[in-house]
This record gives sequence, C-alpha cells and structure tokens, in this order.
Amino acid sequence: MGLLNGPPLTVGRLAGRLARLLSLLVAVAIGTFVLLAASPIDPIEAYVGADSASIGTEQRDQIAERWGLDEPPLQRFTAWAGNVVTGDLGTSQVFNEPVIDVIADRFMASLSLLVLAWLLSGVLGFALGLLAGARRGTWLDRTLTWWAYTLASAPTFWIGLLLLYVFSVSLQWTPVCCAGPIGALPGEISLLDRLHHLILPALTLSVVGISPVLLHTRQSTIETLASDHVAFARSRGERLPGLVLHRVARNAAAPALMLQFAGVGELIGGAVLAEQVFTYPGLGQATTTAAMRQDIPLLLGIALFTAILVFIGNLLGDLAHRAVAPQTREQGGDASRSESRGELRDLAREQVTP
Repeated sequence: MGLLNGPPLTVGRLAGRLARLLSLLVAVAIGTFVLLAASPIDPIEAYVGADSASIGTEQRDQIAERWGLDEPPLQRFTAWAGNVVTGDLGTSQVFNEPVIDVIADRFMASLSLLVLAWLLSGVLGFALGLLAGARRGTWLDRTLTWWAYTLASAPTFWIGLLLLYVFSVSLQWTPVCCAGPIGALPGEISLLDRLHHLILPALTLSVVGISPVLLHTRQSTIETLASDHVAFARSRGERLPGLVLHRVARNAAAPALMLQFAGVGELIGGAVLAEQVFTYPGLGQATTTAAMRQDIPLLLGIALFTAILVFIGNLLGDLAHRAVAPQTREQGGDASRSESRGELRDLAREQVTP
C-alpha cells in the first residue's frame, strides 16, 4: 500500500530509489558471480565445446590465461567490478565482442517481441478481466477464470511448443522459427515478414502476463460493482455497460497498470524460454547460449541489465498509477465514497427545488 497511498514522488524519493538500485545491482552482481563460480561446469570445457577432449594442457592454460580463469575468483570479481565502474562490461567469450554491444544488439532484436507481448498481455488481460467481473457467476466468468488459472500454471515453453505444433506444423499458418525468412539478409526482410515471424512468439510470451492482470481486474471489477456509488448509479437507471466503461474501468486501470509494469521481470524470464523454442535471435537466446557456454562476462552483464529493466518497470508502474489515479495519494480508497456523497447531495437539491 505504500506505493498506492504514499507521498508524491519527489527528488528525495527518486534519490532514495537510485540508492536502492545501486545496492540491488551490487547484490545481483555478487550473487550471480558466486553462483557461476560455484557451478560444477568447467568453463574451459564449456567454452571449447565438443572438441574439449582433443585439446592439451598447454592449450587449456592458454585459454584460462586469455579469459582470466587462472586467477582466484575474488581477484577476477574485483577486476571485473573495477572495469564496470568505468563502463566496461568486458568481452563476451562466445561472441568475442564487447558485452555491451552484444546486449545492445540482442536487446534491440527482442524489443519488438517484448513490447508486442507486453501490450497483448495488458490489453487482453484487462479487457477479459472487466468482462469476467461484469458477468460474475456466469458460464463466461467461469470459463475465463479457469482459462486464466490454466495459463498461470502452464510453462511458457510448453505453450510455445503447443502453438508451434498447431499453427506452424499442422496448419502451416506461421513460420517455424527465426526472426525472418531463412537465408534472407536483415536489410531484405520486409515489415510484414517480421510481423509474420513475430506474432507466434509474442502470443506465447504474452501468456506470462495475461493471467495476473485478468484475475486482478476481475476482482477489482467485482468489488467496484458492489460499492455504494455503483448501487446508487444503478438506482438512477444506469446500465451495466455504462457502469463498467465509466466507473469500473477507471478504478481498475491503475492497479492493473502497476501489475503490468511490475511483471516486466517475468516477461523477460519468459522471453528466455520463448526465444529458445522459436529460435528467435534475441536477448533470451543469448542468455541461454551464455549459460550453456559459461560466458561469465556476458551473464553478469545480462543480469545487471535485467535488474535495471525491472527497476524501471516498477518505477514506471508507480508513475502510471499516480497519473491514472492521483487521488489515491491523499484520499486512499475514499474517492468512490466522495463521489457517491456528491451525487446524493445533487439528488437532494433536485427534490427540494420546486
């Protein structure tokens, strides 16, 4: 409730959030490095791949020296952290490019997928939640609620494989993989081709966010329809569609926006699986490749970048809530009751006036 009813977002609060962001990044960096250092996978064998058995001791030593793997973990982390302060995230062992360039290129490839999936999950979840809450207890409400709980418990990769089998293999409506036609150069791919290859991964990824928004909006709709000011509006002859559009949607929009922005982390986590299923060349697939090949600099860079995205998502959710429902900063949940009292006073004046 602190975000909903707290004081306005001031410079002091922003400074405090930035301080928490820095502490979060430090914790993420330390935790990620400790987990990678404790991994049972030999980073040299993972780096070489299938040819690891054919290399000798001298070659292993050269590889370890090239990537600093022959140094103690604490010394490696200290050197990496010192470079990060100067803006250098290191060099990717797999792609042999600066980590910041790999993240930038792959994130731009994933950005359209993430944005489309985010919009689909938010719009569909909010609209279906309003519909389910307005038709509470009907077969439509029970169907949408069951569907939401089913999606919430279904793994993203399983849904992706199911959609891939139905729409790409059986019906052949969508491509099987990739971000464009196989063999085509990036400059030769049209916008229509990109959308054709994007729609199925985006639909798969949107499942991550539809269920919580739908269920939360449904509950908000039910509570608002049971409030006094809606009962008063009903007594004045206002129909259900008008009630949902003009009264319920406004009250449910702010919490849904916060929930949608707060789900950025889950969206990015789902992208790792969705991009792997559809062989989509984005940040999620780069994360999987880096994990399989023990690309420590790239994994550390992606962990920090993801933490920043989640922080920005939470901050935008707070700002969006304050923009949609600014009265909650001062009045909390009293806005609806104030509206009801105002309408009652107006009705009393109409009855007294000759």
